[in-house]
Amino acid sequence: MNDPRPVLWTPTEQQAQATRMAAFIRWLKTERGLEFSDYNALWDWSVTDLDGFWSAIWAFFDLRSSAPATAVIDGRIMPGAHWFPGAQVNFASQILRQAAYTPHQTALIMQSETFGESQLTWQELSSQVASVASRLRTMGVVQGDRVVAILPNTEAALIACLATASIGAIWSLCSPDMGHVAILDRFRQIEPKVLIAQDGYVHAGRMIDRRDVLAEITGGLPTLEHQILIPALNDVPDGWILWRDLLQDQAEAEFAQVPFDHPLWVVYSSGTTGNPKPILHGHGGIMLESAKQSLHQDLDSKDRFCWLTSSGWIMWNAQLGALGQGATLALFDGAPNYPDMQTVWRFVSDHAISYFGAGAAFITSCMKAGLRPGETLDLSALRAIGATGSPLTADGYEWVYSAVKSDVWLAPISGGTDLCGAFVGGNPMLPVRAGEMQCRFLGNAVRAFDEAGNELIGEVGELVCTEPLPSMPLCFWGDPDGSRLHGSYFDTYPGIWRHGDWIEITPEGGAVIYGRSDATINRKGLRMGSAEIYQAVEGLDEVMDSLVVDLEFLGRDSFMPLFVVLADGQTLDQAVQDRINAAIRSSVSARFVPNEIVQIDEVPRTISGKKLEVPVKKLLLGGEPEKVVNRDSMANPNSFDTFVKYARSREGRGELER
Repeated sequence: MNDPRPVLWTPTEQQAQATRMAAFIRWLKTERGLEFSDYNALWDWSVTDLDGFWSAIWAFFDLRSSAPATAVIDGRIMPGAHWFPGAQVNFASQILRQAAYTPHQTALIMQSETFGESQLTWQELSSQVASVASRLRTMGVVQGDRVVAILPNTEAALIACLATASIGAIWSLCSPDMGHVAILDRFRQIEPKVLIAQDGYVHAGRMIDRRDVLAEITGGLPTLEHQILIPALNDVPDGWILWRDLLQDQAEAEFAQVPFDHPLWVVYSSGTTGNPKPILHGHGGIMLESAKQSLHQDLDSKDRFCWLTSSGWIMWNAQLGALGQGATLALFDGAPNYPDMQTVWRFVSDHAISYFGAGAAFITSCMKAGLRPGETLDLSALRAIGATGSPLTADGYEWVYSAVKSDVWLAPISGGTDLCGAFVGGNPMLPVRAGEMQCRFLGNAVRAFDEAGNELIGEVGELVCTEPLPSMPLCFWGDPDGSRLHGSYFDTYPGIWRHGDWIEITPEGGAVIYGRSDATINRKGLRMGSAEIYQAVEGLDEVMDSLVVDLEFLGRDSFMPLFVVLADGQTLDQAVQDRINAAIRSSVSARFVPNEIVQIDEVPRTISGKKLEVPVKKLLLGGEPEKVVNRDSMANPNSFDTFVKYARSREGRGELER
């Protein structure tokens, strides 16, 4: 579809051969007698010989099981494949085994607006996990019980997660900045026994008091038997156990051995409309996916890894994979723009972070703010940058190489909460092209399909996965017949996972994500995802952010409004509108010039940073505001008011039909 995009970085032969991907390729030759002409041949083998590939991942990473598996996969079907039947594992045990090798090395680095800076060694981390697990057992927590938490991205959440997993209980986490309705919508479904929460937190220099919200939440969870508090304020309500008391036991580490597909945690779909889908992942599937992903992130015990994430985003869970490779995990808890936009980059510099990841929106914000952190900070340790959450534009790629570091490996990924992993992303042995992810991940049979289920190369199609993955959901909680799971992924192409993104697989094997397929723009017979329009519009200095939807009415031509957030001091005069339209004509097509351009204060987003195109589209097609979006699951709920007013103005002009 497109000419090859410009190459921004290429590893030297020495760099490429020093990667874990190269080590895995050498291992396959030595141990399995396998050789591959290039990465695409390796990928093709990995999605064809599932037994051979996943058993190789198990062996290469020395994953541990107290009982042998009787097979690699029992039934090559979706949904319903069973992986490594008979194996007995524990995710927490796999993570914490590093403590036996390097007990006095740093495992965690924490920087919190609420609690300041601190560190834990591997020995300290292991001891605290054992202590918390011991106390949870005395509270009656057993395998299958649910332990939930409302905590920020600090060590307490990570310790509690590993302690829960060590027992074989099921973990679930929400961010403290979520509304109580959104939290109850999630936790009520899974009927937790224990809640761990923080009564407040500091954000952008201001203490946010959560005591009233916690009272609402605990009152709405009748199954709770114990409530554990991490106090940021001075008041400790009756009936709460203090977190610090859970850290006092001198307990020995115990790890319940559970089946490969025993539930590890419940994570949730964005929940922007309807009740959030509670997705169960298993111990073994996450162990395997995390290990494999470290090939694509080139992580080992020498790394210092930081992903800028809230605790309500799947990247919180995914960062544990770095810890599982023995890397030091750096946790940042605070406003990324306080006291200024350099705050996070200073954290990266001060702690010699080698791998830094963030949402694409953060990188775009830094670019728009004119930051050039590489010119003022020591980023010599930084070798890799990741991005996800939404497509990173070619301009974003170029900003990284010009303003952050010219010789860094930029490796955006795209995947989802659904599999706690990525479908496409980086490969440290391949060149980086602007706006393009380097490859399809090993083991992930990702393809682009047209409406009839034909594979596309060099054209945009539906992102599908044609073979099962170990980390695909075990099930949805409360979905006994699997109908909700089936309807979410398998109703378009029977037996094939449809993810809901537009993707192009390039002839070279790279990938470009074009946005959500359910937010397709169809102008005069030409269909396109929104990402290309955003790249054109947001490349202008005047435009900070944007959102576009295509309103297709029965019996009428489509109507496509474009909503823009302008830079400070800018107004949407005719000159600015002309520049926006010219950018779209030049970069995309004259067909995609909007019918109307509307200035807004901010784009509505999910907690993970995704633009709420579909709820806005449903609203402007006549949907009721309270039905098209769950505001408690939004990062900026008040932003939706602008679109409600816009919908009413169109209704008043007779342009909406209910």
